[in-house]
Amino acid sequence: MSNINWNASNYKENFSFVPAYGEAVLDLLTKSKGSYVVDLGCGNGTLTKKLFERGYQVVGIDDSAKMIARAKIDCPNIKFVTGNALDFVLEHKADAIFSNAVFHWIDEQKQQKMLCNIFNQLNEGGELVCEFGGADCAEHVHRTLEQCFLEHGLEYKRVFYFPTIGQYAPMLEKAGFRIEYASLFDRPTVQKGEDGLADWIKMFVKKPFEGIDKNIQNEIICEVVNRLKSVLYINGEWIVDYVRIRFRAVKNKDKALDINK
Repeated sequence: MSNINWNASNYKENFSFVPAYGEAVLDLLTKSKGSYVVDLGCGNGTLTKKLFERGYQVVGIDDSAKMIARAKIDCPNIKFVTGNALDFVLEHKADAIFSNAVFHWIDEQKQQKMLCNIFNQLNEGGELVCEFGGADCAEHVHRTLEQCFLEHGLEYKRVFYFPTIGQYAPMLEKAGFRIEYASLFDRPTVQKGEDGLADWIKMFVKKPFEGIDKNIQNEIICEVVNRLKSVLYINGEWIVDYVRIRFRAVKNKDKALDINK
């Protein structure tokens, strides 16, 4: 589903803000209790459990076997399955598909395929409710990493997809959705502990560091932390400059676009 290998235990211990902020996205769902809702990219199942507590019939889907294993332990009464956002197929179509902090991990060139697949897994009138990273999300961090990589003779590959509403809305419409809600907003996000920024980089920026000597990796992270301390270390806390994008979109056609044409 994504381009990262998750550390499920560390994620739950130090990055619980991800599902915590995602609770507000649940309020965008308009379906009544008893509706069948899929949590796509469910991670450790924290928000899947919240959906269950709201009275929905739920299933959690994630590409990470480690996350699914964690979710099954923490939420034994909920169904969880391993699956990829690009090609997952439901036993029966959903009334809503919910997703938090997932879509920015999908390569830009695969986004349309993903949206068409989501469309095809929904009942007529079914809704997609999602939040993910928007344009310029964590830009201070990524730009500084880019600079430090360059100074070490390395290329910093941006593997995240952070669109504007204007870039993403047409893809939703092309897949067959009618957009009912869209928002792009800043959400400065506090990190845990004195090493909060370094820990954030180690958790979420894995792929650009692949193949680089561990000592060089540590040097770069230290350089980034030092350069950003005057910008992102505020009142004794590390704050990453998150930007989020939210949508609620409804299936309003009989079939999705055939993206192979």
